[in-house]
Amino acid sequence: MLSLLGLLVGLALLVWLTLRGVELLVAAPLCALLVALSAGFAIFPQVAAEGAPSFTGAYMQGFVGFVQAWFFMFLLGSLFGKVMEASGAADAVSHWITARLGRGNAIAAVVIACAVLTYGGVSLFVVAFSVYPLALAMFREAKLPRRFIPGTIAFGSVTFTMTSAGSPEIQNWIPIKYLGTTPYAGWEVSLAVAAFMIVLGYWWLRRMVRVAVANGETFADRPDDPRNGERALPSIGSALIPLTIVLVVSFWLHDELKESALIVSLGGGVLASLALHWRYLRGRLGEALAVGALGALIAIANTAAVVGFGGVARLTPGFLAAVDFMTHLPGPALVGAAVAVSVIAGLTGSASGGQSIALPILAPHYVGLGVDPEALHRVVAISSGGLDSLPHNGYVVTTLRAICKETYPAAYPAMFALTVIVPVLGTALAVALFSIF
Repeated sequence: MLSLLGLLVGLALLVWLTLRGVELLVAAPLCALLVALSAGFAIFPQVAAEGAPSFTGAYMQGFVGFVQAWFFMFLLGSLFGKVMEASGAADAVSHWITARLGRGNAIAAVVIACAVLTYGGVSLFVVAFSVYPLALAMFREAKLPRRFIPGTIAFGSVTFTMTSAGSPEIQNWIPIKYLGTTPYAGWEVSLAVAAFMIVLGYWWLRRMVRVAVANGETFADRPDDPRNGERALPSIGSALIPLTIVLVVSFWLHDELKESALIVSLGGGVLASLALHWRYLRGRLGEALAVGALGALIAIANTAAVVGFGGVARLTPGFLAAVDFMTHLPGPALVGAAVAVSVIAGLTGSASGGQSIALPILAPHYVGLGVDPEALHRVVAISSGGLDSLPHNGYVVTTLRAICKETYPAAYPAMFALTVIVPVLGTALAVALFSIF
């Protein structure tokens, strides 16, 4: 009981400190220490009983494991975004899109760009790095409040694309291992749910922006924003080539190299941008590389700090008790599965974590009861993308603070509406449709 109380208090404290703007490299270890002490963990591995977890050991295993798995993707993604920004290629693309869609469709253009990259197999983190310069340029040109950029990027990346049938993102692939399904499981319901989330989310986002503009908000420049001014920009053809390389190469090599395909595709995108836009980068390249590398370090450190918290939480008796309770809920199977995966994803701050912990227990139990594996696959995938986007989620932290440099009070309400409420409603619709048909 003490362990579960410590887990809930530690999680609540982490969310509160995150919303207050406390540095995550301080807040996450502090909250993880509280969780570890309430579970009776030793602080150091040297004084822990043989085979027993320790605070520093569990925390650093999660922290280092994330850095080991994602460092090159974060680094190359950040460098790619900065090179596109410094060369003026991001501005060139934004001007071209705005000229054809109109300034009033800047939000739609950013959402579409994120959706295409995400459904093309590009990592969610990398999409944020890559699209931010484009979104910044388009919001500036349309004179829209920049605090909505994180929510716009997240809506196009971690909602209707991340968990839909056919998506190459890991959240759509984890259930295959446990249910023997395909990435297209439950595609008819998935299509209806995706359409629902697109319509609701886009309407809600546009409404929030309109209200803000009506209240006098507009785009506010910052001293560290790129200053391309009236200088010459690359042609739209050359500006689109690096983006196309990232999309095509990552999709082409995804099955063979998995996440490592991003290293090849992003590296190709950076090299292509350097080769095509060298003359536009004169005097800017050194600063772009320095800022991009530093931004990648800050982003991955903040995210790894939260992952370290999850690494401690997962080993506590309180967490194991919570998982056991959530995975044995009474009532309709699909409702129980959706609630269990969503809550566990919220506790860990990870959609994939919620699935990986719940599915080994849920899959054999519910399939044995005769539940359609395709329906279970799709409900689990969609539900994992709801409560995972609470303030301590690694993607939320990285996108909002490290990439977009916004504050939680200003930017998170829109992200919460679009990445928590909309997917939760989408999950309810999926359960209802599978129950009817």
